[in-house]
Amino acid sequence: MKCPFCGHSEDKVLDTRVQKDGGIRRRRECLSCKSRYSTLETVMLNYPFVIKKDGRREPFSKEKILRGLQASCQKRPVSLSQLEAAVEKISSWVITRGEGEIASRVIGRRLMAELKQLDDVAYIRFASVYRTFKDVQDFVEKLEGDELIDMVDSSGPQMSLTAVPTYQPQLIPQQQMLSTNIETTQKRKTDETKITRAGTTDPLSN
Repeated sequence: MKCPFCGHSEDKVLDTRVQKDGGIRRRRECLSCKSRYSTLETVMLNYPFVIKKDGRREPFSKEKILRGLQASCQKRPVSLSQLEAAVEKISSWVITRGEGEIASRVIGRRLMAELKQLDDVAYIRFASVYRTFKDVQDFVEKLEGDELIDMVDSSGPQMSLTAVPTYQPQLIPQQQMLSTNIETTQKRKTDETKITRAGTTDPLSN
């Protein structure tokens, strides 16, 4: 390690701390100019390439996954630490697969499974963007399907997408009064018509 101040290649470690993400932070002192500086050591992991829907290949990115989760959880009661933990779970899961390539749709299903455990609204937001649906019925049927059973813990509470609240309109007092007045007026006209017809004589009878 070269000193960033004088370029000397020898130093001594004053302090070592392990970070939450597994990295190691070291406080060093240059043996030549006595300047102090910090370094961060991280493990180099070989993530697989992600195969997009159009066939393109791109490196696996934890930052991109985190941005997608943050967009889905906007204004939802989900903390940044929960999202970072979900990203670490997904990253570890990708590594343990031991494959050189992985389809983006597989990662998407895993993301949906994690969001389903964190927040129902965030899950639906992500699914509406990630998946393509013909109409609302197709949306409900696919999300209520069993394609995530092998990736998500079903013991937690789940939100049913088929539950539709019933709405029964009720008349407010002014509307009730207006409706009553209309019915009274119509009844009065009907009665007057009956009386007029009853009192009319046929001119040919005389």
